[in-house]
Amino acid sequence: MTTTTPGTRSGTARPAAPGRRRPGPALGGAGLALVLALLAGVWVGALPLPPSAVVATLLDRLLSPLGGSVPGGLEGAQAAVLLELRLPRVLIASLVGAGLAISGAAYQGVFRNPLADPYLLGAAAGAGLGATLVIAYSPVQSVGPIGIVPLAAFVGALIGVGCALALGTAAGGSHSATLLLAGIAVAAFLAAAQTLVQQQNTDDLREVYGWLLGQLGRSQWSDVVLVLPYLGVACTVLLLCGRALDVLAVGDDEASSLGVHPGRLRLVVILAASLATATAVAVSGLIGFVGLVVPHIVRRLTGGSHARVLPMSLLVGGAFLVLCDLVARVVLAPAELPIGVVTAFIGAPFFAGLLWAGARRR
Repeated sequence: MTTTTPGTRSGTARPAAPGRRRPGPALGGAGLALVLALLAGVWVGALPLPPSAVVATLLDRLLSPLGGSVPGGLEGAQAAVLLELRLPRVLIASLVGAGLAISGAAYQGVFRNPLADPYLLGAAAGAGLGATLVIAYSPVQSVGPIGIVPLAAFVGALIGVGCALALGTAAGGSHSATLLLAGIAVAAFLAAAQTLVQQQNTDDLREVYGWLLGQLGRSQWSDVVLVLPYLGVACTVLLLCGRALDVLAVGDDEASSLGVHPGRLRLVVILAASLATATAVAVSGLIGFVGLVVPHIVRRLTGGSHARVLPMSLLVGGAFLVLCDLVARVVLAPAELPIGVVTAFIGAPFFAGLLWAGARRR
Protein backbone atom coordinates (compact mmCIF):
# COMPACT_ATOMS: atom_id res chain seq x y z
CA MET A 1 0.00 0.00 0.00
CA THR A 2 1.45 3.31 -1.07
CA THR A 3 1.17 6.32 1.17
CA THR A 4 0.98 9.70 -0.51
CA THR A 5 2.32 12.91 0.92
CA PRO A 6 1.42 16.52 0.15
CA GLY A 7 4.39 16.73 -2.20
CA THR A 8 3.36 13.80 -4.41
CA ARG A 9 0.89 13.66 -7.26
CA SER A 10 -2.11 12.61 -5.24
CA GLY A 11 -4.39 15.52 -5.90
CA THR A 12 -3.57 16.96 -2.51
CA ALA A 13 -2.88 20.69 -2.61
CA ARG A 14 0.72 21.59 -1.95
CA PRO A 15 1.08 24.06 0.91
CA ALA A 16 2.35 27.48 0.02
CA ALA A 17 6.07 27.89 0.50
CA PRO A 18 7.23 30.31 3.16
CA GLY A 19 7.30 33.87 1.83
CA ARG A 20 5.02 32.99 -1.10
CA ARG A 21 1.59 34.46 -0.50
CA ARG A 22 -1.45 33.84 -2.64
CA PRO A 23 -2.05 36.95 -4.79
CA GLY A 24 -5.82 36.53 -5.21
CA PRO A 25 -7.02 37.57 -1.73
CA ALA A 26 -4.48 40.39 -1.57
CA LEU A 27 -5.56 41.80 -4.94
CA GLY A 28 -9.20 41.48 -3.94
CA GLY A 29 -8.55 43.33 -0.69
CA ALA A 30 -6.63 46.07 -2.50
CA GLY A 31 -9.43 46.45 -5.05
CA LEU A 32 -11.99 46.74 -2.26
CA ALA A 33 -9.82 49.32 -0.49
CA LEU A 34 -9.69 51.37 -3.68
CA VAL A 35 -13.47 51.26 -4.12
CA LEU A 36 -14.04 52.29 -0.49
CA ALA A 37 -11.49 55.11 -0.81
CA LEU A 38 -13.24 56.39 -3.95
CA LEU A 39 -16.61 56.33 -2.20
CA ALA A 40 -15.18 58.15 0.83
CA GLY A 41 -13.64 60.71 -1.50
CA VAL A 42 -17.01 61.62 -3.03
CA TRP A 43 -18.98 61.41 0.23
CA VAL A 44 -16.84 63.68 2.40
CA GLY A 45 -16.32 67.38 1.85
CA ALA A 46 -17.48 70.89 2.69
CA LEU A 47 -20.94 69.84 1.47
CA PRO A 48 -21.67 66.40 2.95
CA LEU A 49 -23.50 64.07 0.59
CA PRO A 50 -25.75 61.21 1.76
CA PRO A 51 -23.90 57.94 1.02
CA SER A 52 -27.02 56.10 -0.18
CA ALA A 53 -27.94 58.95 -2.53
CA VAL A 54 -24.37 59.05 -3.88
CA VAL A 55 -24.44 55.33 -4.65
CA ALA A 56 -27.89 55.67 -6.24
CA THR A 57 -26.70 58.54 -8.44
CA LEU A 58 -23.62 56.68 -9.60
CA LEU A 59 -25.58 53.50 -10.35
CA ASP A 60 -28.20 55.53 -12.21
CA ARG A 61 -25.51 57.09 -14.42
CA LEU A 62 -23.97 53.68 -15.10
CA LEU A 63 -27.29 52.05 -15.99
CA SER A 64 -28.84 54.91 -17.95
CA PRO A 65 -27.09 54.00 -21.26
CA LEU A 66 -28.69 50.53 -20.92
CA GLY A 67 -32.14 51.99 -20.29
CA GLY A 68 -32.09 51.37 -16.53
CA SER A 69 -32.60 53.81 -13.68
CA VAL A 70 -32.11 53.90 -9.92
CA PRO A 71 -34.36 56.12 -7.77
CA GLY A 72 -33.25 58.12 -4.76
CA GLY A 73 -30.30 59.90 -6.35
CA LEU A 74 -28.99 63.41 -5.80
CA GLU A 75 -30.50 66.41 -7.53
CA GLY A 76 -29.60 70.03 -8.26
CA ALA A 77 -26.50 71.45 -6.59
CA GLN A 78 -25.67 68.21 -4.79
CA ALA A 79 -25.64 66.27 -8.07
CA ALA A 80 -23.44 68.94 -9.66
CA VAL A 81 -20.97 68.80 -6.76
CA LEU A 82 -20.74 65.02 -7.07
CA LEU A 83 -20.55 64.68 -10.84
CA GLU A 84 -18.63 67.80 -11.84
CA LEU A 85 -16.31 68.42 -8.88
CA ARG A 86 -15.68 65.42 -6.64
CA LEU A 87 -15.95 62.50 -9.03
CA PRO A 88 -13.38 63.73 -11.57
CA ARG A 89 -11.12 64.77 -8.70
CA VAL A 90 -11.11 61.37 -6.98
CA LEU A 91 -10.69 59.60 -10.32
CA ILE A 92 -7.66 61.75 -11.17
CA ALA A 93 -6.26 61.12 -7.67
CA SER A 94 -6.64 57.37 -8.12
CA LEU A 95 -5.09 57.42 -11.60
CA VAL A 96 -2.15 59.58 -10.51
CA GLY A 97 -1.57 57.47 -7.40
CA ALA A 98 -1.72 54.25 -9.39
CA GLY A 99 0.69 55.58 -12.03
CA LEU A 100 3.23 56.87 -9.53
CA ALA A 101 3.08 53.74 -7.37
CA ILE A 102 3.53 51.23 -10.19
CA SER A 103 6.29 53.39 -11.68
CA GLY A 104 8.08 53.48 -8.33
CA ALA A 105 7.82 49.70 -7.98
CA ALA A 106 9.17 49.26 -11.52
CA TYR A 107 12.07 51.64 -10.93
CA GLN A 108 12.97 49.88 -7.69
CA GLY A 109 13.00 46.58 -9.56
CA VAL A 110 14.94 47.66 -12.59
CA PHE A 111 17.57 49.55 -10.56
CA ARG A 112 17.56 46.97 -7.74
CA ASN A 113 17.36 49.90 -5.35
CA PRO A 114 14.62 49.98 -2.69
CA LEU A 115 14.94 53.76 -2.40
CA ALA A 116 14.32 54.50 -6.09
CA ASP A 117 11.22 56.53 -6.97
CA PRO A 118 9.48 57.66 -10.19
CA TYR A 119 11.39 60.95 -10.27
CA LEU A 120 14.80 59.27 -10.26
CA LEU A 121 15.78 59.99 -13.88
CA GLY A 122 14.87 63.65 -14.02
CA ALA A 123 11.12 63.46 -14.66
CA ALA A 124 10.32 65.76 -11.73
CA ALA A 125 13.04 68.26 -12.58
CA GLY A 126 12.05 68.31 -16.25
CA ALA A 127 8.37 68.73 -15.43
CA GLY A 128 9.16 71.47 -12.92
CA LEU A 129 11.26 73.39 -15.44
CA GLY A 130 8.64 73.03 -18.17
CA ALA A 131 5.84 74.23 -15.91
CA THR A 132 7.91 77.09 -14.54
CA LEU A 133 8.83 78.31 -18.03
CA VAL A 134 5.25 78.53 -19.26
CA ILE A 135 3.95 80.04 -16.00
CA ALA A 136 6.60 82.74 -16.27
CA TYR A 137 6.67 83.41 -20.00
CA SER A 138 3.75 81.88 -21.90
CA PRO A 139 1.12 84.37 -23.18
CA VAL A 140 -1.42 81.57 -23.80
CA GLN A 141 -3.28 79.41 -21.28
CA SER A 142 -4.06 76.38 -23.41
CA VAL A 143 -3.37 74.56 -26.65
CA GLY A 144 -6.77 73.42 -27.83
CA PRO A 145 -8.42 71.51 -24.97
CA ILE A 146 -5.11 70.99 -23.14
CA GLY A 147 -3.82 73.45 -20.57
CA ILE A 148 -0.40 74.84 -21.36
CA VAL A 149 1.05 74.03 -17.91
CA PRO A 150 0.14 70.30 -18.00
CA LEU A 151 1.41 70.07 -21.57
CA ALA A 152 4.72 71.74 -20.70
CA ALA A 153 5.13 69.55 -17.62
CA PHE A 154 4.48 66.40 -19.65
CA VAL A 155 6.97 67.39 -22.37
CA GLY A 156 9.52 68.55 -19.80
CA ALA A 157 9.34 65.26 -17.89
CA LEU A 158 9.90 63.24 -21.07
CA ILE A 159 12.79 65.50 -22.10
CA GLY A 160 14.40 65.12 -18.67
CA VAL A 161 14.22 61.33 -18.83
CA GLY A 162 15.37 61.35 -22.45
CA CYS A 163 18.44 63.40 -21.54
CA ALA A 164 19.26 61.03 -18.68
CA LEU A 165 18.94 58.00 -20.95
CA ALA A 166 21.07 59.61 -23.65
CA LEU A 167 23.76 60.62 -21.17
CA GLY A 168 23.75 57.22 -19.50
CA THR A 169 23.97 55.39 -22.81
CA ALA A 170 26.82 57.60 -24.01
CA ALA A 171 28.66 57.15 -20.71
CA GLY A 172 28.52 53.41 -20.48
CA GLY A 173 25.48 51.67 -21.81
CA SER A 174 22.28 50.74 -20.04
CA HIS A 175 23.71 49.53 -16.73
CA SER A 176 21.57 50.65 -13.81
CA ALA A 177 24.36 52.42 -11.91
CA THR A 178 25.30 54.49 -14.97
CA LEU A 179 21.68 55.48 -15.65
CA LEU A 180 21.22 56.37 -12.00
CA LEU A 181 24.20 58.73 -11.99
CA ALA A 182 23.07 60.24 -15.30
CA GLY A 183 19.61 60.89 -13.83
CA ILE A 184 21.13 62.64 -10.82
CA ALA A 185 23.26 64.87 -13.06
CA VAL A 186 20.38 65.79 -15.38
CA ALA A 187 18.01 66.44 -12.48
CA ALA A 188 20.53 68.74 -10.79
CA PHE A 189 21.05 70.75 -13.99
CA LEU A 190 17.31 71.11 -14.71
CA ALA A 191 16.58 72.07 -11.10
CA ALA A 192 19.25 74.77 -11.31
CA ALA A 193 17.70 76.10 -14.52
CA GLN A 194 14.28 76.15 -12.86
CA THR A 195 15.65 78.09 -9.89
CA LEU A 196 17.20 80.63 -12.26
CA VAL A 197 13.86 81.18 -14.01
CA GLN A 198 12.05 81.52 -10.69
CA GLN A 199 14.50 84.13 -9.43
CA GLN A 200 13.98 86.18 -12.57
CA ASN A 201 10.19 86.02 -12.27
CA THR A 202 9.41 86.46 -8.59
CA ASP A 203 5.83 87.60 -9.30
CA ASP A 204 5.00 84.07 -10.46
CA LEU A 205 6.61 82.25 -7.51
CA ARG A 206 3.33 81.59 -5.72
CA GLU A 207 1.79 79.82 -8.70
CA VAL A 208 4.97 77.85 -9.33
CA TYR A 209 5.22 76.69 -5.72
CA GLY A 210 1.55 75.75 -5.73
CA TRP A 211 2.14 73.52 -8.74
CA LEU A 212 5.33 72.04 -7.29
CA LEU A 213 3.50 70.97 -4.11
CA GLY A 214 0.82 69.14 -6.07
CA GLN A 215 -2.76 70.12 -6.71
CA LEU A 216 -5.89 68.20 -7.67
CA GLY A 217 -8.50 70.89 -7.02
CA ARG A 218 -8.76 71.86 -10.69
CA SER A 219 -9.32 68.33 -11.98
CA GLN A 220 -11.94 68.02 -14.72
CA TRP A 221 -13.41 65.25 -16.84
CA SER A 222 -11.18 66.41 -19.70
CA ASP A 223 -8.16 65.54 -17.53
CA VAL A 224 -9.51 62.03 -16.94
CA VAL A 225 -9.99 61.49 -20.67
CA LEU A 226 -6.55 62.96 -21.38
CA VAL A 227 -4.53 60.76 -19.02
CA LEU A 228 -6.37 57.44 -19.39
CA PRO A 229 -4.80 56.36 -22.72
CA TYR A 230 -1.23 57.15 -21.66
CA LEU A 231 -1.53 55.61 -18.21
CA GLY A 232 -3.37 52.62 -19.67
CA VAL A 233 -0.59 51.85 -22.13
CA ALA A 234 2.24 52.48 -19.65
CA CYS A 235 0.69 50.42 -16.83
CA THR A 236 -0.15 47.55 -19.19
CA VAL A 237 3.45 47.37 -20.38
CA LEU A 238 4.74 47.40 -16.80
CA LEU A 239 2.34 44.67 -15.71
CA LEU A 240 3.48 42.49 -18.61
CA CYS A 241 7.12 42.97 -17.53
CA GLY A 242 6.54 41.71 -13.98
CA ARG A 243 7.89 38.18 -14.42
CA ALA A 244 10.83 39.40 -16.49
CA LEU A 245 11.75 41.79 -13.66
CA ASP A 246 11.75 38.82 -11.29
CA VAL A 247 14.29 37.13 -13.58
CA LEU A 248 16.36 40.32 -13.81
CA ALA A 249 16.55 40.46 -10.02
CA VAL A 250 18.95 37.50 -9.97
CA GLY A 251 21.52 39.43 -12.04
CA ASP A 252 22.19 40.43 -15.64
CA ASP A 253 24.28 37.37 -16.52
CA GLU A 254 21.77 34.93 -15.06
CA ALA A 255 18.88 36.77 -16.73
CA SER A 256 20.65 36.56 -20.10
CA SER A 257 21.15 32.82 -19.68
CA LEU A 258 17.40 32.49 -19.00
CA GLY A 259 16.43 34.30 -22.20
CA VAL A 260 15.88 37.83 -20.84
CA HIS A 261 17.77 40.69 -22.50
CA PRO A 262 18.66 42.95 -19.53
CA GLY A 263 19.40 46.10 -21.52
CA ARG A 264 16.25 45.84 -23.61
CA LEU A 265 14.06 45.05 -20.60
CA ARG A 266 15.56 47.91 -18.62
CA LEU A 267 14.88 50.35 -21.46
CA VAL A 268 11.27 49.20 -21.93
CA VAL A 269 10.52 49.44 -18.21
CA ILE A 270 12.14 52.85 -17.86
CA LEU A 271 10.26 54.24 -20.87
CA ALA A 272 6.91 52.89 -19.67
CA ALA A 273 7.44 54.07 -16.08
CA SER A 274 8.58 57.48 -17.34
CA LEU A 275 5.49 57.81 -19.53
CA ALA A 276 3.26 57.03 -16.54
CA THR A 277 5.17 59.50 -14.36
CA ALA A 278 5.09 62.28 -16.97
CA THR A 279 1.35 61.80 -17.43
CA ALA A 280 0.74 61.88 -13.68
CA VAL A 281 2.72 65.05 -13.01
CA ALA A 282 1.11 66.77 -15.99
CA VAL A 283 -2.30 66.80 -14.27
CA SER A 284 -1.30 66.85 -10.60
CA GLY A 285 2.00 68.65 -10.20
CA LEU A 286 4.80 67.05 -8.21
CA ILE A 287 3.51 64.71 -5.51
CA GLY A 288 6.31 63.06 -3.60
CA PHE A 289 6.71 59.77 -1.72
CA VAL A 290 3.83 57.88 -3.38
CA GLY A 291 6.18 55.88 -5.59
CA LEU A 292 8.50 55.25 -2.66
CA VAL A 293 6.11 54.38 0.16
CA VAL A 294 3.46 52.31 -1.60
CA PRO A 295 5.77 49.64 -3.15
CA HIS A 296 7.34 49.01 0.27
CA ILE A 297 3.92 48.62 1.89
CA VAL A 298 2.92 46.22 -0.88
CA ARG A 299 6.06 44.09 -0.51
CA ARG A 300 5.28 43.62 3.16
CA LEU A 301 1.85 42.32 2.18
CA THR A 302 2.66 40.16 -0.84
CA GLY A 303 6.39 39.39 -0.84
CA GLY A 304 8.99 40.50 -3.35
CA SER A 305 7.77 39.07 -6.67
CA HIS A 306 7.18 41.86 -9.18
CA ALA A 307 4.41 39.82 -10.77
CA ARG A 308 2.46 40.49 -7.54
CA VAL A 309 4.00 43.79 -6.46
CA LEU A 310 3.17 45.69 -9.66
CA PRO A 311 -0.62 45.06 -9.80
CA MET A 312 -0.91 45.51 -6.03
CA SER A 313 1.00 48.81 -6.23
CA LEU A 314 -1.42 49.97 -8.91
CA LEU A 315 -4.45 49.43 -6.64
CA VAL A 316 -2.90 50.47 -3.33
CA GLY A 317 -1.35 53.58 -4.88
CA GLY A 318 -4.73 54.70 -6.19
CA ALA A 319 -6.39 54.20 -2.80
CA PHE A 320 -3.48 55.86 -0.96
CA LEU A 321 -3.57 59.09 -2.97
CA VAL A 322 -7.38 59.33 -2.85
CA LEU A 323 -7.23 59.16 0.95
CA CYS A 324 -4.36 61.67 1.07
CA ASP A 325 -6.41 64.04 -1.07
CA LEU A 326 -9.36 63.56 1.28
CA VAL A 327 -7.17 64.57 4.21
CA ALA A 328 -5.87 67.58 2.26
CA ARG A 329 -9.46 68.72 1.66
CA VAL A 330 -10.86 68.37 5.18
CA VAL A 331 -8.03 69.03 7.64
CA LEU A 332 -8.12 72.83 7.13
CA ALA A 333 -11.60 73.12 5.61
CA PRO A 334 -12.76 75.28 3.94
CA ALA A 335 -9.12 75.88 2.91
CA GLU A 336 -7.08 73.05 1.36
CA LEU A 337 -3.59 71.77 1.97
CA PRO A 338 -1.46 70.99 -1.07
CA ILE A 339 -1.62 67.23 -1.43
CA GLY A 340 2.16 67.04 -1.60
CA VAL A 341 2.29 68.31 1.98
CA VAL A 342 0.10 65.42 3.15
CA THR A 343 2.12 62.78 1.30
CA ALA A 344 5.33 64.30 2.69
CA PHE A 345 4.02 64.12 6.27
CA ILE A 346 3.35 60.42 5.70
CA GLY A 347 6.28 59.58 3.46
CA ALA A 348 9.11 61.36 5.24
CA PRO A 349 8.75 59.41 8.53
CA PHE A 350 8.34 56.21 6.51
CA PHE A 351 11.52 56.99 4.57
CA ALA A 352 13.36 57.66 7.85
CA GLY A 353 12.08 54.34 9.16
CA LEU A 354 13.49 52.55 6.12
CA LEU A 355 16.89 54.10 6.71
CA TRP A 356 16.78 53.21 10.41
CA ALA A 357 15.75 49.62 9.69
CA GLY A 358 18.53 49.30 7.12
CA ALA A 359 21.09 50.63 9.58
CA ARG A 360 19.95 48.10 12.21
CA ARG A 361 20.29 45.21 9.76
CA ARG A 362 23.86 46.26 8.99
